[in-house]
Amino acid sequence: MWKWMRSALFGVGLGAVLGVLGVRTLLRRQAAIARRLIGKPLGEQALDADRVWRPELGRALHLVVMGDSIAAGLGADKPKHTLGARLAKGMAKATGRAVRLTTLARVGAESSDLAEQIARVPRGVRVDVAVIVVGGNDLTHRVPVADSVAHLRSAIEAMRLRGAEVVVGTCPDLRALSPVPQPLRTLGSRASRQLALAQQEAALAAGARAVSLATVAGPFFEAAPDEMFSVDRFHPSSAGYRRTAKAILPSVLAALGQDEVVPFGHHVPDLDLLPPLQ
Repeated sequence: MWKWMRSALFGVGLGAVLGVLGVRTLLRRQAAIARRLIGKPLGEQALDADRVWRPELGRALHLVVMGDSIAAGLGADKPKHTLGARLAKGMAKATGRAVRLTTLARVGAESSDLAEQIARVPRGVRVDVAVIVVGGNDLTHRVPVADSVAHLRSAIEAMRLRGAEVVVGTCPDLRALSPVPQPLRTLGSRASRQLALAQQEAALAAGARAVSLATVAGPFFEAAPDEMFSVDRFHPSSAGYRRTAKAILPSVLAALGQDEVVPFGHHVPDLDLLPPLQ
């Protein structure tokens, strides 16, 4: 009997191992297919939108945008359509002040690259608002969530020490990426939602505002992917960046004291519970 049980257990264990190996092989193949379908039709350099927007409005606010290719605006047709430019124009319209845009975001960046991006801001340069969108490359490179959010929290604290208000757009839901086959897309969606929630918790704990892009912008990308995505079906189009900027802007304006109430999907830290910045 024991011999039979050992044989049965060995068979079950071997089957489970082979099953896991089979799933991993399938996912690797699907990832390769997705990479071929997506390709790099947009290149690896986003359009340069850095300048003072609406300079005729006088003394400028300073907006810094950090993170990955979405933060950099890869996929926008014109510089004025990038995420940073759309946010700058929205800030100028709402505040009646010019906005100086500095884009530190880089295509391919992970959360661990945020420290290098911050280092490019000279000491003594005033930053009114820093917007961070990052996380997609952490997922594709299988960076542990704990490591990702640790880098994010350090970046938030560093910018707040410089006197900046910080707004984090959490990782978008990968469910809308049609070039990614199933079941990889479902697994990616689950991982992106887990990372987004961890980013939100880390942002609030560090004193930043958090915007759930999956909640606020995600439904528009799922409903109209041909309009919201660029030619690679992976990065936002000009219309997608307009929607993403519209999703983030209320928290940016609230951080500047323009609005007290933020819409659903926007999260505000309880600054009274935070330890003092050191």
